[in-house]
Amino acid sequence: MRERRLSLLDRLISEADTVLRTVTSRGHSAARPSPAEGHSDTELSDSERRHVAGLMRVNHTGEVCAQALYQGQALTAKLPTVREEMQQAAEEEVDHLVWCEQRLRELDSQPSILNPAWYGLSFALGAVAGAIGDRVSLGFVAATEERVCRHLQDHLKSLPEDDRKSRLILQQMLEDEQRHGDNALAAGGTDFPRPVKDAMTAVSRVMTGSSYRV
Repeated sequence: MRERRLSLLDRLISEADTVLRTVTSRGHSAARPSPAEGHSDTELSDSERRHVAGLMRVNHTGEVCAQALYQGQALTAKLPTVREEMQQAAEEEVDHLVWCEQRLRELDSQPSILNPAWYGLSFALGAVAGAIGDRVSLGFVAATEERVCRHLQDHLKSLPEDDRKSRLILQQMLEDEQRHGDNALAAGGTDFPRPVKDAMTAVSRVMTGSSYRV
């Protein structure tokens, strides 16, 4: 029996369900346990706790954007293999999303209230990139993951030295994000020129600055 191929309407309904689960932080479950599982928390001062919560909120928003980016690209990708790769990457990013949510709860904090807006912008960018062409779409993934890796490296340096739980989460996220970016280039993604990457960095700074606070 031949597998039923999803229509555009079917995919839109599926994406709408994913949007609601992502922006409301409900309904997602991680395929892998958190790297922080089984490790005891450290005693943080109030200022340290607020700082770590801000960092984890930024990373959570980054994962919301990653979900939106991959979903937008999968919706408009031309080659089925590229669409499947985008969907697989989005599924792996769900782990990061859940891990960050868990850590925020442990820190008595919550995700950014701006997540719906960032989701919408990222979804639109992903859909446009996918519509332009698969090489551009994959290149956008690679350039985005490059920005994400830089943020994670900076956050690892900024964490309180004794906060092992947050550190383990970010280290695993960094490893995964580097792999996603490498895979996108290996699959034929365009290596964007420096001016484009600089523009993406400017936008990411707005996102990180706002999400750190709210």
